[in-house]
Amino acid sequence: MVLNGAVTDTLDPAAATGDLPIRRPNDNPYLAGNLAPVTDEVTAFDLPTNGQIPAELEGRWLRNGPNPEAMADPSKHHWFLGNGMVHGVRLRGGNAEWYRNRFVLGAAERAGGMSGPNTNVGGFAGTTWAMVEAGNPPVELGYELDSKGPNRFNGTLDGPFTAHPKYDPTTGELHSMNYHWPDLVDHVNYTVVGGDGRVTKNLAIPVNDMPMMHDMSLTEKYAVIYDLSVTVNFDVLAAGFAFPFKWDADRPCRVGLLPRDGTDDDVIWCDVDPCYVFHPLNAFDAADGTVVVDVCRYDAIMVDDRLGPFGDNLATFDRWVIDPTTKRVTETRLDDRPQEFPRHNPNFGLRQHRFGYTSEVTTGDTYNRNIHGAIIKIDTDTGSTETHEFGHGRGGAEPVFVPKADGVSEDAGWILTVVYDATTDQSELHILDAEDISGPEVASIALPQRVPFGFHGNWVPDTSVAPD
Repeated sequence: MVLNGAVTDTLDPAAATGDLPIRRPNDNPYLAGNLAPVTDEVTAFDLPTNGQIPAELEGRWLRNGPNPEAMADPSKHHWFLGNGMVHGVRLRGGNAEWYRNRFVLGAAERAGGMSGPNTNVGGFAGTTWAMVEAGNPPVELGYELDSKGPNRFNGTLDGPFTAHPKYDPTTGELHSMNYHWPDLVDHVNYTVVGGDGRVTKNLAIPVNDMPMMHDMSLTEKYAVIYDLSVTVNFDVLAAGFAFPFKWDADRPCRVGLLPRDGTDDDVIWCDVDPCYVFHPLNAFDAADGTVVVDVCRYDAIMVDDRLGPFGDNLATFDRWVIDPTTKRVTETRLDDRPQEFPRHNPNFGLRQHRFGYTSEVTTGDTYNRNIHGAIIKIDTDTGSTETHEFGHGRGGAEPVFVPKADGVSEDAGWILTVVYDATTDQSELHILDAEDISGPEVASIALPQRVPFGFHGNWVPDTSVAPD
């Protein structure tokens, strides 16, 4: 489907209830409302814009998420499953030149039973990658989001990869902690990819019970390993659920500090109270020898909900100080509002940061639930917070931070986030000023198609990945 400067509206007025219409109901809340997939691959040009897009933003905002084509049994379908679909907006010269959304794999590959990576998308080593948690290699995408097939780093990747690699701006390397059900049952792989896109290190780290290790952290000294209380559960698998992970209240939690040049025998394991972490913000080595990480922390998750993560508990924003000498973890609550998808200024990666940005997680009825609300800016030095409110029935997803070209302060940047409006069933791309997060948006770009609540994305400047 190709559009030119037009925005489509597929509202069904008969389905509306009050000013928050109930659409696409489903017995599975992760297949309902704005969690439901979209069916069309759309190309649209000259997108309508309010405000002024900063001229220095030249590149693509990209976002990935699950978009199942054939609905599985709603009683068993998990939100983390389903073919990946990437949405993208190209910005140049203060204009939104195009929007595209594409399945990560082509129709023939999907018809053959393959499932495209559905968790993250970004640029590295001159290419664009769609990535998935727990196993499959990235799929390389063209500039206009066409699939070029799996990329095993020029044949150097032997094993699984992750959706959350960590970039070291000093060395130009990507670091990842990779698990894969059911291939890796007693270890995870710590993998390093050089700036040329080739694997330079692959180290097995022994773990018990096959934990779900969604993410990792990285400092100048350590790779941080999250060995927490969600593990493979064979009762869940026997009950017919394709995503076999569950909270294990009896399993000890620990965090590992692996020296970046060390072996598995060098990991410093530190006990932590039972919890789960999908996403850390950033990590750094403090002057006193401790490691500081800020995380979105769940007291427990996937306890009773077999379909997704939000049925049991919601995350708060916490700071962990890990002491490699005493092997103790000190936890401090920085903000108790439910929130997720933390981001920071990437220029401060691996070193001490002050500011973090998250998406508020809201509650609501089963089908209208807008799982995103305000964007929260957290000052970790003062403990203060500011928010950008989008208005009734509207919420912003993961806040992607793009440093300003002439920025000096840490918060000198633009926040790009997709906003869903439950009152119109439409999506927009908003650009916010990170220094004035509570102020009005700098620009809002109308998108020609609803963008489902997915997972992750990034800003990929044209200077790092040139157009085809």
